[in-house]
Amino acid sequence: MTKMQGKIAYSGIEGSFAAMAVGEIFPDAEKVSCRTFREAYSIVEKGQADAAVLPIENSYAGEVGQVSDLMFSGSLQVVGVFELSISQCLLGISGASVESIKTVISHPQALEQCGEFIARCGYETIPYENTARAAQEVSERADLSVGAIASSETAKLYGLTILEYDINESSQNVTRFAVFTRRDETNEYAEKAAQKAKNTILIFTIRDFAGALARAISIIGKHNYNMRVIRSRPVKEYNWQYYFFTEIEGVLDSEEGWRMLEQLKTACEKIKVVGTYTPDVRIGKKP
Repeated sequence: MTKMQGKIAYSGIEGSFAAMAVGEIFPDAEKVSCRTFREAYSIVEKGQADAAVLPIENSYAGEVGQVSDLMFSGSLQVVGVFELSISQCLLGISGASVESIKTVISHPQALEQCGEFIARCGYETIPYENTARAAQEVSERADLSVGAIASSETAKLYGLTILEYDINESSQNVTRFAVFTRRDETNEYAEKAAQKAKNTILIFTIRDFAGALARAISIIGKHNYNMRVIRSRPVKEYNWQYYFFTEIEGVLDSEEGWRMLEQLKTACEKIKVVGTYTPDVRIGKKP
């Protein structure tokens, strides 16, 4: 994809789906492994990395709420969104079998993606911060009864055996990864990573009066913008207050977009254009 040498932050370790996404999008960049989404986001804000590649949604398990919250509260912009097909595998140490496994560990989204398989096998589950770290943990435990749900690439890295392939319920299991950079016009990385914008990520909170949300949605439609998605998330600092995450078909850097944003102020307390992207850009092996 984009050829550039820089530092790209992600949550996980080598072998994780996020690491694969970084390698696909920016094969010449240095990967910076972080333990959490917040850590990866934060080091870009601090200028310690050029960009972060973070998951924002899975086609089966839904949104990645922690990353949505970072979009709401953080300072970074989205310059691209890429889709990576995800194939989850059951991994165990040498000598383990589907029958010997009693407990599986993995990221909560991976556990959800494979929920029916887990239920059929009667496994206990333990949420873990990352699929690749879960595989590493299984390798270190060396317990025949403990397995991990992760990628086939992870099995190679940590000397594990693939006990079952493609255990995710959906055969079209896809995760969308967003590229986050600082809002800096001189950021060469942002310029090289940016896609030709066709869609916009917009976040807003509504004012405290009856019909404010309906008015905001009406304003967006009146200016001929179609929302691909709208969902609410709680504002962490205040009980029972919410922000709305939307993805709009089209860009707002136009006279029509400026008028829409101005009118939205009548219904919205906070309005934030997170970034723009080209939809449906696939990376990795095509399904």
